[in-house]
Amino acid sequence: MPSVAFRPRAYVRVSGPDAEDFLQRMVSNDVAAGDACDALLLTPKARIVAPLRVVRRAHDDFLLLTEPELGEVVRSQLLRARFAAKVEIEPEQHESWLVLGGNEVLDERPEGEDATDEDVERWRIESRIPRWGRELDDKVLPAEAGLEKTHISFTKGCYPGQEPIARQHYRGKVNRRLRVLDIGGGAQAGDELTLDEKTVGRITSAANGVALGYVRTEVADDAELTAGVGHAKMRPA
Repeated sequence: MPSVAFRPRAYVRVSGPDAEDFLQRMVSNDVAAGDACDALLLTPKARIVAPLRVVRRAHDDFLLLTEPELGEVVRSQLLRARFAAKVEIEPEQHESWLVLGGNEVLDERPEGEDATDEDVERWRIESRIPRWGRELDDKVLPAEAGLEKTHISFTKGCYPGQEPIARQHYRGKVNRRLRVLDIGGGAQAGDELTLDEKTVGRITSAANGVALGYVRTEVADDAELTAGVGHAKMRPA
């Protein structure tokens, strides 16, 4: 039987005759390609404003799911960019349930056992899913967090931040990447990761012997890292 957990979310409705075209011009992924996708709302310099789940409910009706503290941020940014587009942008109230290892379900709790907070956190870490305020903020590049694989389309039209995103993807590289780590000896979130007495990263989240952290890309996968008073080793990317 699957494990199920309530997931706090904020919800913003984008609807109207221009809804699809407007979202295509505003978010990083291709909202026209299917019924749902993960995406990012970015600044023109490709800094993350908010991670999104975009769900199409009808031809001209979309629901945006984001972190609880970012709902009004998303709504305000979209309203400022609306101009003459025929769209309504308003908050909605829903409940969201996470099936560990499965889908996110709106407004109707799926069957399954209640997952503990530790269960959810360990699943999130082992799945390398970044969390706002831990692994994601307005200083993190999407590629550093691995979001270029899940939240970005490199074939659709323009959106804020597209040029630096494409430039980094095709011409450059990042200096650090989000990695899953096995930890022990008292290592915990917030600890710096060091190798040969040089700081090479930091743990951002930890639960039950596993962690997420940003590690410099030149560090070998099999390196033994010091983490505070403990130790850490990266899992294969």
